[in-house]
Amino acid sequence: MVLDYMVKFYLIFAIATLLSSLQDADALAQSAQASVPTIEDIEAGAPEAPALNQLRFITDNDYPPFNYIDESGKLVGFNVELAKAICAELKVRCSVQALVWDRMITAIENDVADAIIASLAITRRNRRRVTFSRQYYQTPARFVMRKSDSFKEITPEILSEKRIGVAKNTSHEAYLKAFFKGSVIKSFATPDKARQALIDGQVDVVFGDGVSLMFWLNGIASNKCCTYSGGAFTESKFFGEGVGIAVKKNNPQLLKVINLGLDKVQKSGQFQKLFKRYFPMSFY
Repeated sequence: MVLDYMVKFYLIFAIATLLSSLQDADALAQSAQASVPTIEDIEAGAPEAPALNQLRFITDNDYPPFNYIDESGKLVGFNVELAKAICAELKVRCSVQALVWDRMITAIENDVADAIIASLAITRRNRRRVTFSRQYYQTPARFVMRKSDSFKEITPEILSEKRIGVAKNTSHEAYLKAFFKGSVIKSFATPDKARQALIDGQVDVVFGDGVSLMFWLNGIASNKCCTYSGGAFTESKFFGEGVGIAVKKNNPQLLKVINLGLDKVQKSGQFQKLFKRYFPMSFY
């Protein structure tokens, strides 16, 4: 009797757990819980990556804080430091060179470099020419409100009949039209105009790119008026699959090396340190 009872108990618990994890297809994207993005671990039991003596990374030099030239003329940034951390974890020689954006894929195709670490989006179009590592960060969408307001949570019900500012012809506008149909969606020519409308009281909240909003919140233009509201929205259908390190197609050995390096940087805690160093606040 006791055994039967325990079996039934665990069966009911397992079914309840499974049901609670299911989401409606039209549900909102979940809010990220972690303040720092997490790189997926290498599969359990995966073999060690092949030995390598050197990794040659290329990146852009005009996308701060990810990759840029500092006042001393040095190439720096989150992506640059991540590349160096990967090399250090793999114990290989490392080079990180800046290259014009539209020449980077050609460079790895012609073996001028091994990998692109320049916040290159994982898209169907890019996949035609390169193979990507695991995602190492994603740019979520976020809501921003004035500090004087009190939208601690964001749902379509809470924002019903509220005015939401957004840049027109963007994935953020499309998302609002799909999920926030009860709100008054006010579209602006640019993200900057939408943010100014929030300052001026023309809209109640603004919805947009989480990274851009982070720097706006911490910059002069916002005059410390506003703050994030609710969590991060990461629905890949609207906001993409994130960013990965790109390598030449049909090079599984190199891809294995890159993924192993990312895994080691994550587990060592170095990734979290770099993230917190380069971003004044989490955009997740």
